[in-house]
Amino acid sequence: MRLSSPRIAPLSDAEMGPEQKEALKDFGDGPLLNIFRTLARAPKALTRFNAWGGYVLSRRNDLPAREREIVILRVGYLCKSGYEFTQHTRIGLNSGLTDAEIEKVKRGADAGWSAADAALIKAADELVADHFITDATWTELGRHFSDKQRMDVVFTVGQYTQVSMMLNTFGVQLDAGQTLDPELKGY
Repeated sequence: MRLSSPRIAPLSDAEMGPEQKEALKDFGDGPLLNIFRTLARAPKALTRFNAWGGYVLSRRNDLPAREREIVILRVGYLCKSGYEFTQHTRIGLNSGLTDAEIEKVKRGADAGWSAADAALIKAADELVADHFITDATWTELGRHFSDKQRMDVVFTVGQYTQVSMMLNTFGVQLDAGQTLDPELKGY
């Protein structure tokens, strides 16, 4: 984690006004994550954020859930976002990734992946580092994924780069019961 305490504190239930409640209305009755409690301080932004994030995490994103989570986890790791990597470790496991694969996400494209998975990781690496996918990686993605899926790789990396920037800068802390990956301590 970059910060040991929040710069922008998550709202408590008692602090939630009508605008926040409206922005959070689709989250159901379960525990509300710190990311959303924090972003609720800007309820209009949260509403728009949820619309785009909802696309990226939905079936409208043509990447299969497992492949999408490889991309998200790689971005979270590259951005040194302990919160993001922690949240999506659980989601990745629920989407078909194994503990060993999540560990390999941290090692990069040369960690023994299939050609398709390695291309996803290379694409995430290039987008985070240079905001561009090289011709070689674009071509390799095209061997395994449709044009729409390649677009969704870019959309997913963009979304989770932004999310990581917010989490890191605002100091969003892990939710109750979560454990930070040891490699992301001190960032």
